[in-house]
Amino acid sequence: MKSHYLIITLLASILSFGQSKPQYLLIDQQISKMPVRSSNSAENIAHYINSNFKTADDKIRAVFYWTAANISYDLQNMFTDDFNGTPQERITKTLHSKKGVCIDYATVFNAIANKAGIKSVIVEGYTKQSGKVSNLAHAWCAAKIDGSWYLFDPTWGSGAVINGRFVKRINDNYFKVSPSKSISSHMPFDYLWQFLNYPITNKDFHEGKTQINKSQKFFDFNHEIEKLDELSDIEKVRSSSYRIKENGVKSDLILERLTNKNEELNYLEQNANIQKLNKIVGNYNIAVQLFNEFIYYRNRQFKPILSDAEIARMIDTPKEKLLACQDALYAIGEVGTKNSSNVRSLKKAIHDILIQIEQQELFVKKYLNKGKAARKEMFFKTTLFGLPL
Repeated sequence: MKSHYLIITLLASILSFGQSKPQYLLIDQQISKMPVRSSNSAENIAHYINSNFKTADDKIRAVFYWTAANISYDLQNMFTDDFNGTPQERITKTLHSKKGVCIDYATVFNAIANKAGIKSVIVEGYTKQSGKVSNLAHAWCAAKIDGSWYLFDPTWGSGAVINGRFVKRINDNYFKVSPSKSISSHMPFDYLWQFLNYPITNKDFHEGKTQINKSQKFFDFNHEIEKLDELSDIEKVRSSSYRIKENGVKSDLILERLTNKNEELNYLEQNANIQKLNKIVGNYNIAVQLFNEFIYYRNRQFKPILSDAEIARMIDTPKEKLLACQDALYAIGEVGTKNSSNVRSLKKAIHDILIQIEQQELFVKKYLNKGKAARKEMFFKTTLFGLPL
């Protein structure tokens, strides 16, 4: 499936850059000494960071500085929408070429931070520069440091596009930014990742109204983030889709993101339904096998001798399983065009075998109601039920 994370950005064209923060000079110098052999994977970079820095604050600075200092913005591919690769493939490509667009910066930053023991997430959204809202999507990161969430934009923090060329220079204005400050320029599609108890709507962001308004409904983002680990992938996407829509579909960009999120949800739901279908098919085949075992037993004139209760169970069990399969099939939901014919075939197969089972069930009831001598006269040969799937 093609990824729905269609995130690119036009790097900020700015001429003034924030100066490096003095408290981080020693960290920056140390991370600059990293051997080349240690920079070929996120694991190795994280290992170097963990070996040289102890606090979460120092480590996240090392992650930001390494990413911003070592990756250059890929102007040639800034409008490319090739997002089919896995995160690991993206990381490998970016670390090899030392070039990338915003999603590459964010993916590398996120991987190194998490492997260094810092909780980090990729945030997807759009931006505003000099009062103008961008019509292109962007990706940045958030990390939890000493119990609080901060925002990091390693793309904008790595330099700028000046006169059509990328100029490398660390910009600390996009390092460890508080959520209340970041919201003035970076707007997540999903308001969960604003990390604000009073989220800003898309309408407010477009109008420049990014001051916290405590008259709005309180949103416990920390609690909602903690709940994510308990949700299935489907529920995560469904809740995100709801929040994106709830915050106002202000632009075509947001509509596109919502559409992609809903397509992702449909894809995950369809895959889950196909897994359910495969389980139903497995249970159907077990039921058919049990029914055929009953037919074998009947053709042997119920020998070796079993109790009446055991004989009754031999026909009751496959029937119960098939009825459960039938109920599950009618509740299964969308499985895609290619599998719809399989669902129809399975419904018919279950219907047909249930007719056969009901006939055998009548035979068993009559058999169990007769005396020993009369039972022997009831037997005749019957055929097995096939396995069409």
